[in-house]
Amino acid sequence: MNQNLDMTPVEVSDEILERFKHVPIATVWMAVNSILGVPLSFMEGVRSFTPNKRLAARARTLRFLPPRIDKEKDVKRGENSPEYLAMERCGPGDVLVADIMSKKYAAVAGDVKLLQLKMNNADGLVTDGAIRDMGVLEEEDYDLIVYAQGRTPYGGRPWAEPSEENIDIQCAGVLVKPGDVLVGDDDGVVVVPSWWAKTCIDWVETHEEVEAEIKNKILVENVKPGKYYPPTPEFKKEYIKSKKKNH
Repeated sequence: MNQNLDMTPVEVSDEILERFKHVPIATVWMAVNSILGVPLSFMEGVRSFTPNKRLAARARTLRFLPPRIDKEKDVKRGENSPEYLAMERCGPGDVLVADIMSKKYAAVAGDVKLLQLKMNNADGLVTDGAIRDMGVLEEEDYDLIVYAQGRTPYGGRPWAEPSEENIDIQCAGVLVKPGDVLVGDDDGVVVVPSWWAKTCIDWVETHEEVEAEIKNKILVENVKPGKYYPPTPEFKKEYIKSKKKNH
């Protein structure tokens, strides 16, 4: 990785988000892991509760902490409490990302609180805890993409209370900064730093095109995949060169 990269967070465009919705997260993970050199970008244990829906959205972050009376006094401010401030930041192209310390049965919110995301037309919710009232979200068409560890009837207590928002958090062991891109499909969720999103999707799209070309050659020539896969750097260069010629 080039250590001189400009790592200043950026607001990722809707156009780039749309491109991420058409590529598998396996290849996105490969790019972040192998090209950028970030070893932990896949949220282990977090799965989709809205199958066949693709997520590519900017992270708006919320952090939970264990309850304690002095902390609760600071953060329980009704409509100005951290969870509502975090959801207020979410609009189209944004996803609420909640660090609830990987507490498997602790809910980040239920149907009443999540009305704010529905009213704001946010893309969804990702948490390393649980989702409550998932059935209501489906029946009343909240139109939210949801990733979590599981479903639960519980609230956040006794494990956690919303405490801070719009800060760097972890979610399922992955660092998430406000504005990072969360890319999800039925395999799970990968986090892409906002400042690398454009480079990432360019690389991923090219890699997917190269693999499609390889699959075609394998089928046409009726050979074992190992003849062409994995693609060599030379094969990639030749593909890119031929693509430029054809354009």
